[in-house]
Amino acid sequence: MRLKKDLSIQTQIILLASGLVFMAILIGGVFLVENFSAQLEKEIGSKALSIARTLAQLEEIQQAVGKPGGTEIIQPIAEKTRLATNVEYIVVLDMHKIRYSHPLQNRIGTEFNSGDEDPAFAEHEYISRAEGVLGPSVRAFVPIMTDEGTKQVGVVVVGVLTPTISKLVHAMRFQLYFSLLAGLVVGIMGSIALARNIKRVMFNMEPGEIARLLEERVAVFQSIGEGIIAIDRENRVTIINDEARRIVGIYGQVIESDIRDVIPNTRLPEVSQSGVEEYQQEMVINSINILANRIPIRVKDTIVGAVATFQDKTEVREMAEELTGVKKFIEALRVQNHEHLNKLHTIAGLIQLKKYDKVLDYIYSITEEQQEVIGFITQNIKEYSIAGLLLGKYSHAKELKVDLVVDKESKLTKLPSGLDGGALVVIVGNLIENAMEAVRGLSDKRRYVYCSIKERDAGLELVVKDCGTGMKPAVKEKIFFKGFSTKGTARGYGLVLAKQYIDAVDGSIKINTEVNIGTQVTILLPW
Repeated sequence: MRLKKDLSIQTQIILLASGLVFMAILIGGVFLVENFSAQLEKEIGSKALSIARTLAQLEEIQQAVGKPGGTEIIQPIAEKTRLATNVEYIVVLDMHKIRYSHPLQNRIGTEFNSGDEDPAFAEHEYISRAEGVLGPSVRAFVPIMTDEGTKQVGVVVVGVLTPTISKLVHAMRFQLYFSLLAGLVVGIMGSIALARNIKRVMFNMEPGEIARLLEERVAVFQSIGEGIIAIDRENRVTIINDEARRIVGIYGQVIESDIRDVIPNTRLPEVSQSGVEEYQQEMVINSINILANRIPIRVKDTIVGAVATFQDKTEVREMAEELTGVKKFIEALRVQNHEHLNKLHTIAGLIQLKKYDKVLDYIYSITEEQQEVIGFITQNIKEYSIAGLLLGKYSHAKELKVDLVVDKESKLTKLPSGLDGGALVVIVGNLIENAMEAVRGLSDKRRYVYCSIKERDAGLELVVKDCGTGMKPAVKEKIFFKGFSTKGTARGYGLVLAKQYIDAVDGSIKINTEVNIGTQVTILLPW
């Protein structure tokens, strides 16, 4: 039977131990009473048999049984013996089963017929059980022999009442009650001591709490983005998570396997033996460069094993570049360098052609355009990181022949609470970059990207719109999933990080998209 969940382990152990003690004492008591009853019955039977033998050997009885007037001789002897020995009855029978003695006078001279007396008239002595009016009894049958035991003249029957089981239990009730009480007290005290010791070993936690904690730890353990492998003192694998299996390239059963069979060039056994930690160690596993940390596992200052955590170094580097925007800044610098080289080549060519007026006009045009863009952005966008980002994106768009338009009413003088410039760079940069990639390869008329940054009463509003291919519903649902990208591997982190920053300030994202029409993303960041 399953115990209720709300019962503590101490209560469960007490109930179980008390029940076991109660049942043990109860069953033991039943066997004890049964055994005592059988032993008592055996002793009573031996007593009755001894009395019957003694009477059967008395000459007075031997000579009087079966003779006229024998009752006057036999009855007094039988009654005196019955009263002296405290037996229930003594009956002397002749060979015709006629009673010559009986505690009840009216029974004398009548025939004895109980059904179990026949063997006694064939010179056999024995003990028989019978159920009489007064209750169960034990009867001893002894033949009366004369002429030196060669002739049988009668039978002596001695009957003794035996106590019933209920009478024995009633007589022994105090001993049984004391045994039961003493057993329960000892069982309860032992249960309390055992339960306390178990709870102390289990950090005073209930089994349900331990099970829930284990499930939580397993879920957390498997969700960690790093590979984790632990070993014991015998270098056997005790723990391995899914990420470690992926990096190592093993998906079968490896628990209890030797760590060297799993990772041949591992240093975990050395760390387990020496107890010295190792951090940020590079090594190659399954042709993958990883960064590993190895730490000995100590329990009460005793080293019981070691654990290693490791990451794919390539993924770490690519993720860092993606999230910090290093690649985008490098690309922006490359674009600007390429654009300036083209302009310098144009100016040099015009000078060689001695088209000095054209040179001046060209310099004025590019300077005016550049100054106009720089002036507008620096005047309206007071956050320098965003201003630099927009200038870089503007130059990059020109190289890609994408018409990037920043709304003339855009303005940024302050940042929402809880959001810094770096976070805003991630949000705006990813939106513009995705929009430019969406229109890349399309016709000139559709290479259009619109961007606005406006300070509304409710918060900072960001709008990025493109005339690209749009998104299918299935893609739209997954764009904020880590690692999801339609542009190849090692992508899919920018929008995830951007959404995290937006959610951190309770911002909202609205996406309107149509296939082959374009996409508009509107973000509101509360002040």
